[in-house]
Amino acid sequence: MSLTHRPRRLRRNPAIRRLVKETHLTVDDLIYPMFVMEGENTRVEVPSMPGAYRFTLDLLLKEIAEVYDLGINAIALFPAVPDEKKDVTGSESYNPDGLIQRSVRAIKQAVPDILVITDVALDPFTTHGHDGILDENGIILNDPTVEVLVKMSLSQALAGADMVAPSDMMDGRIGAIRQALDEHGYEHVSILAYSAKYASAYYGPFRDALGSAPKSGDKKTYQMDPANTREALKEVYLDIAEGADIVMVKPALAYLDIIAKVKEATDLPVAAYNVSGEYSMIKAAAQLGWIDEKKVMLETLTSMKRAGADIILTYFAKEVAQILGVHPRY
Repeated sequence: MSLTHRPRRLRRNPAIRRLVKETHLTVDDLIYPMFVMEGENTRVEVPSMPGAYRFTLDLLLKEIAEVYDLGINAIALFPAVPDEKKDVTGSESYNPDGLIQRSVRAIKQAVPDILVITDVALDPFTTHGHDGILDENGIILNDPTVEVLVKMSLSQALAGADMVAPSDMMDGRIGAIRQALDEHGYEHVSILAYSAKYASAYYGPFRDALGSAPKSGDKKTYQMDPANTREALKEVYLDIAEGADIVMVKPALAYLDIIAKVKEATDLPVAAYNVSGEYSMIKAAAQLGWIDEKKVMLETLTSMKRAGADIILTYFAKEVAQILGVHPRY
């Protein structure tokens, strides 16, 4: 055949393929979500998340030092709160000596250069498992919830958090948190907004890890309908207007189209959360010998980068860092 264009010429060997690769996944792209619990000298694997663990603070510090040495620059911290510390309003969330606050202080002392991102949501702290305060009819009260989220954010900033990440999907919470942080001298603390967080069935293993599943009802009055696209952009625009530094789409794998549209709509960094269900499906299939875990893991994360994610929160972060090797810090 007489062909002017033969695209296979640029696929001929590994060197050429590396030279023309369009999307690059690096350790610098990753945030490692980690679970902390009360106690000492204990590490418990999450049954529905093989390879993911809840750590007591002493062992968490050792794990963080290890992942930082692997080149991971940021962690997102989530608490497994004992039932006796939960109540209907989530008041433990802003306890200055609470699990998260103590953990942040200890992490910043032990590994001061790692970026510590704290979750801002009430579901780990409430007896009912919802992300907000309920009225007598079980309806989420938006504005009273935001008042508690502000207190929670301030307590985390005081403890030394570098970035707060409101994941609750209450209206107006980004603006309220930004204003409060600035007024209290924490203008340097960034906000990673869970801007387009869908009411997804992919969150189940995460809720097992924290014991934070709602005791009744669902989260569809505050998390988004998985069928909606335009709503995601509206939420992103609102969060940007209110002062978000980074916007996020959650989940990631079934929402690559949303990631791409959000990337086109803003110049802010765009994050994607490779959530627990996505992680566990790969782990389970690999354990059954149905897939090559390493290859599928890297392909999946690369697809998120290709869609437009600048940052990926993933439970695979440590494994990826071990595969890709330490990236030099400049």
